[in-house]
Amino acid sequence: MQVNKILLLIILCYSTFAAALTPEQQGLEIAMESDRRDTGFGDSKADLTMLLKNRQGEESTRYIRLKTLEVSGDGDKSMSIFDQPRDVKGTAFLSFTHKTSSDDQWLFLPALKRVKRISSRNKSGSFMGSEFAYEDISSQEVEKYTYKYINDEACGNSTCFVIERFPVDELSGYTRQVVWINKEEYRPFKIVFYDRKNALLKTLTYSDYQQYLNKYWRADNMYMENHQTGKTTLLTWKNYKFNNGLTSRDFDKNSLKRAR
Repeated sequence: MQVNKILLLIILCYSTFAAALTPEQQGLEIAMESDRRDTGFGDSKADLTMLLKNRQGEESTRYIRLKTLEVSGDGDKSMSIFDQPRDVKGTAFLSFTHKTSSDDQWLFLPALKRVKRISSRNKSGSFMGSEFAYEDISSQEVEKYTYKYINDEACGNSTCFVIERFPVDELSGYTRQVVWINKEEYRPFKIVFYDRKNALLKTLTYSDYQQYLNKYWRADNMYMENHQTGKTTLLTWKNYKFNNGLTSRDFDKNSLKRAR
């Protein structure tokens, strides 16, 4: 009974606090809390299956290994290494996400044996033929957007905060995104993207979450649907491992060429 009283008091205090905030301030607070709950994991490795499907239903599958390093005071570093099929085997993508400046991204193309830098003007381009843009696969730092709380809404078996976020980068491929964030764990449920003309572009849905280290939530499935082209991409994650002892040396440009 005492625990229930404490929970009720916390909810009442939060409701009073939220009521005093503007929609912009409340949206920012939600985004910051979501970020806080996913801070401190250190590093991770995972296996990823990317299923591409066009409007006609034709499919192709890619198998990827991904590793991530959390960077104190800045965005994450990540590397994606393609293992299959043969035409993309050995391709590696390196990303340094930054909080307030443009991300640094490079692509190693084994057929050309060269590292290609991804221009800031190409961040809205397709990542390896998928419906994910280069800017979608970077860590989503709070500082990259401004925010506005819209309302609370049912989402699956839970309730979500619904917020709008507006990219700060004028080179972004989006005018805005509408984000559903689970109220219990502050994990994303769905993101709807609007293009530069503010037309509905695509929807990303997260499902089958698993908790790691008794704290960090990761979705087993991320499904991106492009409403303008009819194409879809399904990312299926497995074999998450944390605390692998990764360092910045595992994420320098030379490591792209060594990636196997």
